[in-house]
This record gives sequence, structure tokens and C-alpha cells, in this order.
Amino acid sequence: MASRTVNLNLSPVSLRRRPVTRLAQLFAGLVLYGLSMALMIRSQLGLDPWDVLHQGLAERSGLTFGTITAITGVAVLLAWIPLRQRPGVGTVANVVVIAVAVDVALALIPDATSMWWRIPLMVFGVGLNGLATACYVGARLGPGPRDGLMTGLHARLGWSVRVSRTLIEVTVLASGWLLGGTVGVGTVLYALAIGPLAQFFLPFVVFRDRAAEATAPAPCPAED
Repeated sequence: MASRTVNLNLSPVSLRRRPVTRLAQLFAGLVLYGLSMALMIRSQLGLDPWDVLHQGLAERSGLTFGTITAITGVAVLLAWIPLRQRPGVGTVANVVVIAVAVDVALALIPDATSMWWRIPLMVFGVGLNGLATACYVGARLGPGPRDGLMTGLHARLGWSVRVSRTLIEVTVLASGWLLGGTVGVGTVLYALAIGPLAQFFLPFVVFRDRAAEATAPAPCPAED
């Protein structure tokens, strides 16, 4: 199969460069991410891999789901250290905006009662999640804790966004399942599709700045 090389520099860029446009993209991406989560939840066809892990850890430890999510987030941020990732505005906004967006979306979107409604919700939710991920990561204001792993692997090891994201999601999914988390067909779809989707959308939305690129480390090639 033919392939092409896409150079994507996803390292954070100062907020002083086109702040209005990039902040708008960041928050739009985070709101869409929260909406996509709500759509997947309402489809009742399986949690995304990270929430499968959170559920499994909560059941094993007896801690609440929210507590486990917070602990996992801290652990993931510690994993940034060897990858030389730094938190940014987007890292903090990720936690706050997504939490609000998903709660508002869940309040507005009812549970799906028919499979003919549940399947489109899941498929659209996964697709929207890929676009949302590309939008807020592409704003280059600092990825969320978990997406920092993806961009870190991309930058430090030269892995494509597609490979990095898919490897992370599949690993988390397997760990959550072994711990007793709930897995459904939607979970499998998400784990396999989110990497290619993020890889596809990123070239269209990633922020590019010639002055920043001139002083930033050389981007790693990403296979498409």
C-alpha cells in the first residue's frame, strides 16, 4: 500500500501567537469532545477505553469513579516527564471544559431506546471524538493529560499519531477489561478508529507558524 509522510509539529506554541483563533479552536475542540463522550454514553454500546480502565480500578479499589479518574490523571502526567512534555493552557482547560460540556450534553441528550438510534449515536460520537481531539491538540496550547502521551510518543519516538493513539487506547482497554471494566462493541470501535481519525483530521486543523517552526525542534515524520 502506498504511503506518504506528513510532518506534524505538535509541540506547544506561545499563546501570544494568534491567541483568539487558537483559543477558539481549543475550546471548540474541548466542547465537541465532551459532546462526543455524551453521545457514546447515551448509545449504551460500551465505554471508551480510559473509562473502562477507570471503572475496573474503581471496582477493585472501592474508590469512587471520580477519585480514580483524578488519580489516573496525575499518574499520566507523571508519565510525561520522560517524554519531556510540558502542561499548558490546554492541559488545564481539558479537565474543566470537558467536564462541564459532557454534563450539559448528558442533561440535554436522552438515553437511546432503539438500536437504530444507539448505533448512529456511537458511530457519530467516535467520529466527532476524532475531530475534537485533532482540534484541541492541533491548537498547540498543551494537550490533555492522556493526549500528552500520544503527542509525546509522536515527538520523542517518531511514531505516527495514528500508531501512538491506537497503541495507548488498546493497552488501556485491555488493562481495564482485565480489571473488570465494561467493554462493548462501541469500545472496540473507539479503540481501533480513534488513532486513524485523529491522524486524518490533524493536518487540516494543526496550527502552523513559520516563526515558531524556525525555532522549534524538527518535527517527527508521521506515516499516513
